[in-house]
Amino acid sequence: MKVVVISGGASPEHEVSLASGRGILEAAEQAGHEVVSLELDAEGHWKDGNTAAITALLDTDVVIPALHGEGGEDGVIQGFLDQLHVRYVGSGVAASAVGLDKHLTKAVLRDQGIPVTPGITVRGADLHDAEAVVQRLKAAGLQFPVFVKPGSGGSSFGVTRATDLQTLTAALATAAELDPHVLVEQEIQGREIDLSVMEFPDGRIEVAPALEIHADPDQPFFNAAAKYNSGATKFVVPAPLDPELAERLKQTSLEVFDALGCQGLARVDFFVPADGKPLVNEINTFPGFTAMSQFPRMWAAAGLSYSQVIDNLVVTAAAKKV
Repeated sequence: MKVVVISGGASPEHEVSLASGRGILEAAEQAGHEVVSLELDAEGHWKDGNTAAITALLDTDVVIPALHGEGGEDGVIQGFLDQLHVRYVGSGVAASAVGLDKHLTKAVLRDQGIPVTPGITVRGADLHDAEAVVQRLKAAGLQFPVFVKPGSGGSSFGVTRATDLQTLTAALATAAELDPHVLVEQEIQGREIDLSVMEFPDGRIEVAPALEIHADPDQPFFNAAAKYNSGATKFVVPAPLDPELAERLKQTSLEVFDALGCQGLARVDFFVPADGKPLVNEINTFPGFTAMSQFPRMWAAAGLSYSQVIDNLVVTAAAKKV
């Protein structure tokens, strides 16, 4: 098939997206597809111009929007492709928009009875009043240490661990630079487990073996440096899980995928505290996608190569109605 891979974009994850795009392009070619690359610059403009981009998009079978964060995972590119009546890999406008917004994601999941990391959303004047935020945390039964993160986006950009009023003040300012809505969440001591959900052409939705993250011990948490610049971060897949926990994580991942109306693929990230009851941390409707990223690693453990995963996503998307 003719496949267009879109990468880049105006989000802080621009370089991550370019790396995903390069890997996907090569894998799609290995799977036998005819592939065209389209790139958005760091300001969100088509590098080859609007006319060339739209012409390429209209002359393709499937688009792979390998874009992370704002403009890519938030429904913007999906709405544009819907207007062009072009098939594409992944979730539609609504699921993408809700999935990127951590506050909305957790509101939907809580409504469905799915346990999530406890926290509060901070916006407006409270972003400049850390003492007021502390009072809200106490009222919610939360205490330091907490994680402060932008309400949207990924790759841990703008995320800070706060342990007191002073560090909370700085953390709120850092997160607010990227998003006017900021989440302040309780630190969870426990295991970090990721699961990958993928749709198949016949309508099946399956979950790959779980992956456990052992972040670089020299980093304060699994931050951007630990994700992309550290050789000390370890990913263990399949994660060593007892059968009951493994099944619970699998079923919860499917529930999250269904509750948000996802399509194609998603990575669901969990914390598993000492009590063994998983908490959903977040969902990525188009996670990092180099050959070494978590999503392909998990499917490799299920017996699917990187190019087979890409081919499955393309073929599944091609079966969609437009």
